[in-house]
Amino acid sequence: MYNKNSKEHEKYLKKIKKRKRDIIITQILILVIWLLQWEITARLGWIDTFLTSSPSQIWKLFIDYAKGGHLFYHVGISVLETIVGFLIGTILGVLIAILLWWSDFLAKVLDPYLVVLNSLPKTALAPIIIIWVGAGYSGIIVTAITLSIVVTIMNVYSGFKNVDKDKIKLLETFGATKFQVLKKVVLPSSIPTIISTIKVNIGLSWVGVIVGEFLVSKAGIGYLIVYGGQVFKLDLVMMSVFILAIISAIMYQLIAFIERKLTKWQQ
Repeated sequence: MYNKNSKEHEKYLKKIKKRKRDIIITQILILVIWLLQWEITARLGWIDTFLTSSPSQIWKLFIDYAKGGHLFYHVGISVLETIVGFLIGTILGVLIAILLWWSDFLAKVLDPYLVVLNSLPKTALAPIIIIWVGAGYSGIIVTAITLSIVVTIMNVYSGFKNVDKDKIKLLETFGATKFQVLKKVVLPSSIPTIISTIKVNIGLSWVGVIVGEFLVSKAGIGYLIVYGGQVFKLDLVMMSVFILAIISAIMYQLIAFIERKLTKWQQ
């Protein structure tokens, strides 16, 4: 009986692995077919390569920039700005959310202000932020922070409030302090919410950095996009967009990997 169950379980695991493999293969095929179609239509003259470029032109430009070292310089600056803005925005947002959970009075006082801040178009405020903070890297990083911090506060605080009240009451019944409740129940129960917020923050941080680089930077992926558009070198714009998409996807997968590890630990 044990062997029968083991075989069935093994068969089920193989089915799951096959499904995951099929999904990955299908995703890759869609990308490859799209790139091939783009290249073929460009070579046949069905599309204007001046406006759309082509995969081969983008790849050639990528190799040229990589050999010259310019690409890694620009990518490195944008990645550094994004990581710093992402980390500061996420950590500050979580700490402020903890403070709001700790003090119900403070949470009710700040609630309307958080709603207003969340509704403001932060990208439109980017020029003002850069004027206040400065036109260097600091202004770009602060722009990235402002885009992610309010979302982090609201999402994480909402997750804290939705934690099972019975668990909290049980700990309080046994004399647990507020810090112990936070450490033993609230934070562990809110890990899925925090991870989901972090995933959103990756995109928001990149938006903040790119907008900041559009306005003031002399280096970075945003600068390459603006420069390419100004000189009508659209293969440079498309290359920059592709690099941005790849780096964002890598960062997202890293967070997803951490999520799987934390979920496994919880189980």
